[in-house]
Amino acid sequence: MTHLRWTLSFLRPYRARVAVITSLALVEIGLSALAPWPLKVVIDNVLGGRPLPEPLAAVVGALVPSPVAFLLIVVAAGLALQIASEVVSMFHTQVQVDTGQRIVYDLRARLLSHLQHLPLRQHVLSKTADSVYRLDSDAYCVNDLVLGGVFPLAAAVLKLTVMFAILLQLDATLALLSLAVAPFLYACLRYYSLRMTDRAERVKARESALLERAYEILSSIRAVKSFARERHELARFERSGAETMDARLTLTWQESLFSVMVTAITLSGTALVLVVGGLHVMNGTLTVGSLLVVIAYLAAVYNPLSSIAETIGSLQQALVSARRVREIFALAPERLDDAAALDASAVSGHVRFDRVGFAYEEGRPVLHDVSFVARPGELVALVGLTGAGKTTLVSLIPRFFEPAHGRILIDEVDVSRYALRSLRERIALVPQEPVLFGGTIAENIRYGRLEASDAEVEAAARAAHVHDFVQRLPRGYDTPVAEAGATLSGGERQRLGIARALLKDAPILILDEPTSSLDALSEEIVFAALRRLRQGRTTIVIAHRLSTILDAARILVLHEGRLVAQGTHDELVASNDLYRRMCARLSVGRSLDEPEGVGATYMSPLP
Repeated sequence: MTHLRWTLSFLRPYRARVAVITSLALVEIGLSALAPWPLKVVIDNVLGGRPLPEPLAAVVGALVPSPVAFLLIVVAAGLALQIASEVVSMFHTQVQVDTGQRIVYDLRARLLSHLQHLPLRQHVLSKTADSVYRLDSDAYCVNDLVLGGVFPLAAAVLKLTVMFAILLQLDATLALLSLAVAPFLYACLRYYSLRMTDRAERVKARESALLERAYEILSSIRAVKSFARERHELARFERSGAETMDARLTLTWQESLFSVMVTAITLSGTALVLVVGGLHVMNGTLTVGSLLVVIAYLAAVYNPLSSIAETIGSLQQALVSARRVREIFALAPERLDDAAALDASAVSGHVRFDRVGFAYEEGRPVLHDVSFVARPGELVALVGLTGAGKTTLVSLIPRFFEPAHGRILIDEVDVSRYALRSLRERIALVPQEPVLFGGTIAENIRYGRLEASDAEVEAAARAAHVHDFVQRLPRGYDTPVAEAGATLSGGERQRLGIARALLKDAPILILDEPTSSLDALSEEIVFAALRRLRQGRTTIVIAHRLSTILDAARILVLHEGRLVAQGTHDELVASNDLYRRMCARLSVGRSLDEPEGVGATYMSPLP
């Protein structure tokens, strides 16, 4: 019931449309109530010779010249009622589908917005494909549950009430008999719904896992092909697919059994009414036309109930989907700005870490009491082996994560006091593997500052040594970028990422080895541009190349989450054994992230 109330809340912006749907449903019920009566008149009064009720008999006698004309009029009236019912049903369906689609897309937009505002920690710990499945498939829960379940059920109940009131006037015994199926339908619904909920949950979980498997294979297709593991991945996908299929077939079998049971109950109710009604006709207490009206009313009531029974599995899945969507909305978004949040648009970029600690999981700290200062105009390099905490450390500056203890200050103000969006607008990030979006090269560069002019985009591209290779493309800056930049080299993608960051023109620049995929000439040109552009800016770089380290004003040495040393290159070579060993590794072309014992032969430390 909680999930139902939650889904009904999405109808509030569509009150007018809901009113139209309700009105059309009422008109449909009215037309359904009138539809059997022309047939009764034809059978009882035209063909059976029974006299019409006195007021109606006088009007017909005065206006209708012959029985044949009366027959034609009654048949035409019945035909008009049927056509009118179909037209109303057509508009009812159109408005209902239109409303359902609008609600689904509104829910998707809200869900995507909420997912975007979740902390980065949540995205790291959850599966992307599961979020996509909830966004794509589970978002239909409102349409399936409310417009596909609650509305038809309410219409069926209202129909039952109207038809029952009319049946009471025709024959009280038959009216009561028509309700005899209700306890059996309730018992059947209660028995099967409990079982189908669990199975629907299992199906959703399996389908989400299958999508995750496909997403993993396609996003890692380069690795799959390089290891010739197509058959292996196909076998894994088929195993997951078989489990999903079995779960779906089991649910479908339960739905079919439930549908058969409901149909059998409603058919039994109809047969019982037909037997008793036939006896009443034989006794002369009921006419054949009236019995046909009763049977038509029963069909009008039982058919919607049977249809709902046939889709009860879908309703159970809608309830499960509603729960899964609500689970996403229950996740706390990034800490919201309070009313006193400061605007960061005027910060100069003076960064200070004051005894900062951080842990992804309780009891497993990643950073321990890290303290350092990065000033405008300085290039500060972070070095350390794999797992030292370099990426985690820089991720704390734009508040992708919140520190467990300690403070991070920009211009001597705790970053938690700045408005989050304003803070991130003042920080430019260049990851080691830049993310490229669908669109043109110009649009990908302009992602750094959406309002930038074409001239500013080109200037940033020139500074990042992008312009020359873009000019060689057939469409230049209007060249479409393939998914994830697959048609570009690693160096070209990296330079586009640098151009995007330069265009942002932020006072704080964070680089994760921005030249790791560049050749020596391009690296020199890009570094020359960075030297010019970092004047007055605070630049923090995660370094994996000796050339980057040598260019830094100050180097921070991280080891197992601790800042073990800091200083210039010459100072650290003279004073820190770990730094000397890392420089020895870099001098033979080995990455700091490469484990010892792998790659080139280990060189002895520098003297």
